Amino acid sequence: MRVSQQMLFDRYVYNLNTSLTSLMDLNVKAQTQKRINKPSDDPTGMTRILDHRDTLRSLEQYKENISTAKGWLGTADEALMQVSTILTRAKELGTQAATGTVDENNREQISYELRSLFEQLVGLANSDFEGKSIFGGQKVDQPAFEEIMWLTTNDDDFGSSVDFTVNGSASQTVLVQFVDNTGTVGVGEQMNLSNAGVRYSIDGGESWLDDGYMSFSGGEGTLHLPSSGTSVDFHNDTMVRNNDPDDVNNADGTWLWIRPSARYLGDDDDPPPLVDKLGPGVSNIDAEASGAFLSTNVTVRIDNTSAVNMDEEIQYSYSLDGGINWVTGNVANADTSPNQSTLSVANGGILTLMSNGSNTLEPGQQFVIRPRSADIDLDISSSERVTVNNVGKDVFGGIYMDPDNVLAEGGNIVTLGSENAGRVFHSNGAPNMAISIQGDDEYSKNLFEVVGNLVAFTETNNQTGVQQALANLSEAQKHIMNSIADVGGRENRIAVGETIIDGLKLNEQTLVSSIEDADVSELMTELAQQQIVYESVLRSTSMIMQLNLGKFI
Repeated sequence: MRVSQQMLFDRYVYNLNTSLTSLMDLNVKAQTQKRINKPSDDPTGMTRILDHRDTLRSLEQYKENISTAKGWLGTADEALMQVSTILTRAKELGTQAATGTVDENNREQISYELRSLFEQLVGLANSDFEGKSIFGGQKVDQPAFEEIMWLTTNDDDFGSSVDFTVNGSASQTVLVQFVDNTGTVGVGEQMNLSNAGVRYSIDGGESWLDDGYMSFSGGEGTLHLPSSGTSVDFHNDTMVRNNDPDDVNNADGTWLWIRPSARYLGDDDDPPPLVDKLGPGVSNIDAEASGAFLSTNVTVRIDNTSAVNMDEEIQYSYSLDGGINWVTGNVANADTSPNQSTLSVANGGILTLMSNGSNTLEPGQQFVIRPRSADIDLDISSSERVTVNNVGKDVFGGIYMDPDNVLAEGGNIVTLGSENAGRVFHSNGAPNMAISIQGDDEYSKNLFEVVGNLVAFTETNNQTGVQQALANLSEAQKHIMNSIADVGGRENRIAVGETIIDGLKLNEQTLVSSIEDADVSELMTELAQQQIVYESVLRSTSMIMQLNLGKFI
């Protein structure tokens, strides 16, 4: 076979390209200092590297979540510490106002600072992080609280049975007394509100105005207090106690303190979960959920092939992912009541079905259990989550109208507390609402109600009321300190989680480095050797290519 010039040229070009490619690969590795730059360098190694990089990306996301959580909880921690500082000052002022050595003017002077402190508390309760409310549950796009006017009364009977709405606002507590217009009711005796005259004071009881009056329409009454900027609507029959017409200091009758408070605008995670009903005939079935549920909705479906009574065997399935996957084969045994059946679902949850006109369940009926949740949780590891927000009403109290506990008449439930003496005037703030009254211990944790009463009693020179509010203030501060401890505990969890994530991240980076990184000394040696090889190929090629028949002709 004759070796042609073309064959020599092709072979030389091939050798040159091969040497140059090897040299370029080594230069790339020298530049990146990595042994594996593309899958072809080491397919198995690249697979392992990609797995570790995926883990590193997850750890980076956990780090970002931890950073966000630190911001939320740090803001909450600082806000609650400021609240505690303000309460310490309020206790100092309350202690001064509670003593008999200060007079009316002194209490008035103290009240100015107390009202300012109250407004500061509302501002702190509306603290936000990056524009998102930290005390409003999942309603982060609005303030958690708004300042409103509310009522306190000394009349236990009046305060436990009246539905009212306070309208307007006032810069100072409005003190209201009712007096008999008929002249037939003794001092301290009950009378209907329609027979009552009104006197009120807007300067702490120094002077009294008689332009207040009651008006009635459609069975409801309105207490007009023209010079105060406020009025009160009463939504049901109301009885009050007659005051002494000649002695404004006699407390045998009904007194009202219209004073500041705060309404909670966020949401809550209070039980019970809500239940939506779907399918034929569900309007005749009542459904209640109880027990433990995850934060996701649970859908329960009746699987019987034909209609079944509640006291018979009920076959059902439930889904935790909106109906994509179902846990089938569940059976509810016959209940002792012919009009009720109890169905168990995952995580200890219970769905109770009751007759509301029918005790028959139809195939395909569905009941969607919606657990109430106000928590914003962030993953700080593959197995741990931390709540970064707070439910403001559980921290600061205030007035709360539950928007989900709708009664048959369309009303809501107000969660409040009761005061042991000089009882707080509890009501729902709107027509057709029921009242949920907690115990005295719960009331003392209601910071805005306690401080609101302290403001009211100092502005009206009520030493006894100040003493009562001062005792509750200490309990409210303890509750705030417990909330600080709760936030601090979550911050500590985050700190520990961050340390763990840092350790895991370092370990993953070490593993990636052991697979991916090149041995620099070895790489430099290979690079130098390949450089010599390439130069040798160039030199030998140039010499041999000069040998051809043309030089001998």
